[in-house]
Amino acid sequence: MKFSSSQTLKQIAEIINVNYIGTDDFPIFGMNEIHVVSKGDIVFVDHPKYYKKALESAATIILINKEVECPEGKALLISEDPFTDFNKLSKHFNPFISSSNSISESAVIGLNTIIQPNVFIGNNVKIGNNSLIHANVTINDNCIIGDFVTIHSGTVLGSDAFYYKNRPEGFDKLLSVGIVVVEDDVEIGANCTIDRGISGETTIGKGTKIDNLVQVGHDTVIGKKCLIASQVGIAGCVRIEDEVTLWGQVGIRSDVSIGKKAVVLGQTGVTKSIEGGKVYAGNPIQEARQQLKEIAFLRKQLKS
Repeated sequence: MKFSSSQTLKQIAEIINVNYIGTDDFPIFGMNEIHVVSKGDIVFVDHPKYYKKALESAATIILINKEVECPEGKALLISEDPFTDFNKLSKHFNPFISSSNSISESAVIGLNTIIQPNVFIGNNVKIGNNSLIHANVTINDNCIIGDFVTIHSGTVLGSDAFYYKNRPEGFDKLLSVGIVVVEDDVEIGANCTIDRGISGETTIGKGTKIDNLVQVGHDTVIGKKCLIASQVGIAGCVRIEDEVTLWGQVGIRSDVSIGKKAVVLGQTGVTKSIEGGKVYAGNPIQEARQQLKEIAFLRKQLKS
């Protein structure tokens, strides 16, 4: 998430009431999760296991729960609870705004786009030309929909990420302030859920077709011309390259990548990153032809 105007280190520290290391006027342009940070962003870290990754990331401001040596060219915000303070900044710069209309007055809807009855379109949503939004679709705030997009009934775009911190008193939610971007010529089936990014974008690439009952997690990027069959579940921060096919009931864990033109057969559990141009099956996942060889070998052994 980029701020509407540049902030300083001192201004941010005053908002969350923390000490800092760096010059008062050190510039800050936004805040993001570690996988999408860039220069001028704040990233938070609250576990020693991830200190090095955060300090060496592209982010130039680290919201951290321990005073450590500050890398050259960066600044630190020293917080007792970076998770909570990150949420405070999310609320400050992107507060929730309730809707009073089914279709927000701030929404922009393109030429020849059809909006069927009982659709909800949130604040600052943009929908392109020649699209079709079927009845009972929900498109939450700030989502961007391209041209020639079809979204079938019951689908929800821009729901919150499933992201919690386990505390003694219960689960604490990390607020979602990102968006969903659906590029041109995408079709999304009925009763799908596509979560918005924590602070960035969940993206569905041009020409991709998604069947009914598919879940796409926060900050996942799906490439162009992918086919995703019914009941596929994709966790957050997944990278799916172009022309990938995922057959029914495939499950994909978070933070993995799937290479271009890979085919994943039904009910496969994608527990690691996989190369493109191959066919995969099983749980744990492996190349389908290897799985078939192993099955044939076992059958032969049983008969002998």
